[in-house]
Amino acid sequence: MRFSSLSKNTLRALTALIMAAVYVPLALVIMNSFNAATSSSFPVQEFSTKWWVAAWNNQGVREALWTSVKVAFWATLIALILGSMVAFALSRYRFFGRNTVNLLVVLPIALPGIVTGVAFSNTFKNVFEPLSINLGLFSIIVGHATFCIVMVFNNVQARLGQMNRGLEEAAMDMGANVFRTFFQVTFPGFRAAFVAGALLAFALSFDEVVVTTFTAAPGTETLPIWIYNNMARPNQAPVVNVIAAVLILVSMIPVYLSQRLTGADQLERKAAKQRKAA
Repeated sequence: MRFSSLSKNTLRALTALIMAAVYVPLALVIMNSFNAATSSSFPVQEFSTKWWVAAWNNQGVREALWTSVKVAFWATLIALILGSMVAFALSRYRFFGRNTVNLLVVLPIALPGIVTGVAFSNTFKNVFEPLSINLGLFSIIVGHATFCIVMVFNNVQARLGQMNRGLEEAAMDMGANVFRTFFQVTFPGFRAAFVAGALLAFALSFDEVVVTTFTAAPGTETLPIWIYNNMARPNQAPVVNVIAAVLILVSMIPVYLSQRLTGADQLERKAAKQRKAA
């Protein structure tokens, strides 16, 4: 399909407009985190790092940061284990209800966060609290793991579907046991997708706010919840800008690394196919 010059210029203008609408507000938040004034403004008259120092010295911020890291780490670990196992089961085996299981695994990422949050809140209050399991760090981790699993599952399943199973069969024919075949042949084949899924899961958990609101105990704050609770307080506005900037950067880095890993993996597979064809 070929486009006229007018169509190309129109598409470029629309693309630039959409990108500006998304990234200019983010840039303003980062810029105002270095604003020496106590209120956000543009253009910034004087730059300073004092609010970054104030944010680091804020005990509530540091506790919220540590809580976010712990939740994201454990949610990602659970997602890596369960997401990979389900991906293997659905990619390597055919059984009754396979498509239904696939749907149920990916459904949490499509559900509104408030629905997931309400469901977990009711479950913990009505089922687990009588068993002395209350809302807290564990409930947040479980809530986050439900949608983090989808990130790992999608990446690993897509890569497993492209792998040559003949390599595994050849390794086992040559005497390698199941574990040696997995760690020396299978895992290297989907390692990039595995790590990319982990990075996306960590980023998704780290900046999640809706599910956390319903699954956190009173007084338990992650960084997004800290922002939500303090953004209406005028004296905390500069520190809120700093924390928002941190969340932007922390979210961008895993996504960038995941994209790089996926791109490198695709280039490697393309080169392998070209070598095989030659």
